[in-house]
Amino acid sequence: MPMYNFKKIAVDFIDIILSKTQRKTPTVVHKHYKISRIRSFYMRKIKYTQQNFHERLSQILQEFPKLDNIHPFYADLMNVLYDKDHYKLGLGQLNQARHLVDNVAKDYLRLLKFGDSLYRCKQLKRAALGRMATIMKRQASNLEYLEQVRQHLARLPSIDPYTRTIIICGFPNVGKSSFINKITRAEVEVQPYAFTTKSLYVGHTDYKYLRWQVIDTPGILDHPLDQRNIIEMQAVTALAHLRAAILYILDPSGQCGHSLEEQIALFNSIRPLFSNKPVIAVFNKCDVTRIEELSEENKALLKVFPDEKVPLLSMSTITEEGVSEVKQQACDNLLAFRVESKTQCKKVEGILNRLHVAYPKEHTVLAKRLTKSGFVSLNENMEEDEVIIEKKRLERDIEVELGDDYILDLKKNYDLPEEYKYDIIPEMMDGHNIADYIDPEIFKKLEELEREEALREEAGFYAVPKIELDSTLQDIKELAAQIRDKKAIMKQEARVRKASTKPVLPRTATPKVRERSVSRFRNELNKLGVALDNNEKVLDYIRTRGRSRSLSMVSAKRLRLSSESAARSMSRPPRDVSGVKDPQTRLKLKKIAHKALSKKINKRGLKGEADRFIGNKMPKHLFSGKRGIGKAQRR
Repeated sequence: MPMYNFKKIAVDFIDIILSKTQRKTPTVVHKHYKISRIRSFYMRKIKYTQQNFHERLSQILQEFPKLDNIHPFYADLMNVLYDKDHYKLGLGQLNQARHLVDNVAKDYLRLLKFGDSLYRCKQLKRAALGRMATIMKRQASNLEYLEQVRQHLARLPSIDPYTRTIIICGFPNVGKSSFINKITRAEVEVQPYAFTTKSLYVGHTDYKYLRWQVIDTPGILDHPLDQRNIIEMQAVTALAHLRAAILYILDPSGQCGHSLEEQIALFNSIRPLFSNKPVIAVFNKCDVTRIEELSEENKALLKVFPDEKVPLLSMSTITEEGVSEVKQQACDNLLAFRVESKTQCKKVEGILNRLHVAYPKEHTVLAKRLTKSGFVSLNENMEEDEVIIEKKRLERDIEVELGDDYILDLKKNYDLPEEYKYDIIPEMMDGHNIADYIDPEIFKKLEELEREEALREEAGFYAVPKIELDSTLQDIKELAAQIRDKKAIMKQEARVRKASTKPVLPRTATPKVRERSVSRFRNELNKLGVALDNNEKVLDYIRTRGRSRSLSMVSAKRLRLSSESAARSMSRPPRDVSGVKDPQTRLKLKKIAHKALSKKINKRGLKGEADRFIGNKMPKHLFSGKRGIGKAQRR
C-alpha cells in the first residue's frame, strides 16, 4: 500500500479565506446602483466565501484516511499511535462545521433576496461572514490535533502489506537492527542499550530476482498485552496483521540483559501471533556463545523449537557468519508458504480448468507415428514395445568423427539432383554471365605466345642499335646536361628563398646586392664555352638596354605615384564641409538637428541623448481602485 501524501493543513485559515474573498470579488458598489445589482454584489461575496470554506474542509476530510477503508495493519497502527476515537471525533467535527457553514450561507442568501437598501444588504453580508468565521474559530483545537496526526503519518515508513515481507522481532538489544543493516541498505541506529529502535523501520533486499521487504520492529518485553507501551504495540501490530516470514532472534550469551529462559518464555507468549506464518529461530552472537557450548538446562529449553516447523539457525552480525544463510532460509520458506497458500484458495480451480497439460503417449503409438517419416526402424526379432530410434547425425558429430580429415561441404544438403549439386554457380556482371566470356583454351594460347616471344628475343628482334656520337654532338650533350643541372639548382634556391620566413629589410636600410651584372653574365657564358671578351658591341647593347629599361621603369613609377596622390587628395573633401556647399547651409542644418534632438529630450523628460529614464512611475492599472490606509467599513 503506498504511503499517504498528506498536504500541509493550515491551522488558522480564516484570514486567508476572507482575504481571498476581498481580492477575487468586486470591491466597488454605490448606493445609486439598482437594488438587484447591489443584492447580487453581496450575494456573490457570501457564495464565494462559503465555497472556499467548503473546498478547504472537503480537502482535509478527503486527504485523511478512513480507518474502515484501509488495511487493518494501518488501522491498528493509527489506533496505537493516537486514539482512534479521538481521530474519528476530530474528523466528524470538521464535517459538521462544513455543514454549518453551508447552512449559514444558505440562510443569509435567502435573506439577501429581500434586502431593500445598500446598508441592509451590507449588514447581512457582514453577519454571514462573521458567523462563518466564528464556526471555524471553534475548530482550532481539532485542526491542531489533525496537523500533529498528519506530521506523524508523514514520518511513518511506507510499508506494503501485500508484498513479500520478513519481520524481525525479539527482546531489545539482541541484534535485530544490526541484522537488517547487513542484508539491506537501511541505516538503522545501533546502540549498546535497550529500546534504541522506537518505531518500525523498513529496508529492501533482493533474492532470486525478487524484491523483499524487511521490517525491523522495536523490542518486546515479556508482560501482559494490556501493560505494553506504544513502542511495543507497534511490533505486535506488525506481527498480527502482516503475512510475512518471522525471524525470532535470541541472544544465548545473555549480553542483552535477559536470560535464554526469559527469551523462550516471550516466544511462547507471542506464539499465537505466528499462526499460519513461517517462523525461524535465530541464535545471534555465535562468535561469543555457540549452541554447542550451552549448558544442559539451556539445551533442554530448546526443545520448544521443533526442527520441522521452527528451524534453528545461528549467526553473528559482527563476523557476518551465517547472515546470508538466514536470509536465504527465510526467503525460501516464505516463497514456499505463499505458493502453498495460493494453491489452496478457490481461485486455483478456476485457473486449472482453463489449462491443458499435455502428457507423452506410449512408445508403441510413437513408433507407429514416426515410422512413416523414417526416423524409427523396427527389427523383425523385436517386439512392438521395443523400438530403436535412430538419432540424427549432426554436422558436429561428423566433424568429431573425422577429425583433421573433415571438410565442410555446404552443397550436400542442396535440394537438387546429384548431377547438378556441384555445378559451378555462374557469376553475373553488368547483366552478363561471366562464364559466357571464358575461353577454355586460354592457357594453350598463352603458351604459344610465350614461345613466340622467346624466339623473337633470340633472333634479336628487340635489340637497340648503338649509335656512335662525334665530338660536336658529344659537346652538345654535355652542355645540355650542365644546363639541366644548373636549372635544377636554381629551382631549389628559389624554393628555399620562398619558404624562408626571415623578415625582409627595406631597400633603404641595406644596399641590395645586384644579382645580375655584365661581369657575372660574361663569366657564366665563359664557363659554358661562349667567349664574349672581344665582342664589345654585344656588351654595349646589354648596358644601354638595361639602363634604358631601368630609367623607363623609374619614370613610370614616379608618374603612377604622383597621379595616385593627386587623385587621392582630390577625392576626399574636408570633414566639416562634406556634403554642404557653403558655411551658411552648414549652420542651418546644425540648428535643425539640434532642434529635433532637444524636442525629443524635452518631451520624454530626458537629461541627455543617452538618458534611459522612464517617467511613468505609477501605472494606472496597478494603482486604480485600491484602498489606502484606513478601514473598509464604507464598502
